[in-house]
Amino acid sequence: MLKIYGSMLCPDCVRCREDLDRAGVPYEFLDFGEALSNLKEFLVLRDGDPLFDAVREKGSIGIPCILREDGSITLQWDEFCHM
Repeated sequence: MLKIYGSMLCPDCVRCREDLDRAGVPYEFLDFGEALSNLKEFLVLRDGDPLFDAVREKGSIGIPCILREDGSITLQWDEFCHM
């Protein structure tokens, strides 16, 4: 199952969840506002993955962050909505 790190204060995270729900894609949403441990897990992923280099350079956060079952990370949720 996908793990999605984000916040319901983020419009992209809200849209991501709506799109995945509409497509029937199962996921676990790890909201930063519900537990700081979710934020800590995300920061470990973000700080250790070059995928986020451009995100950090732009001053962005990098959410929603989707962790696939194989451990790889993507910021593109639409790839799961067209399966």
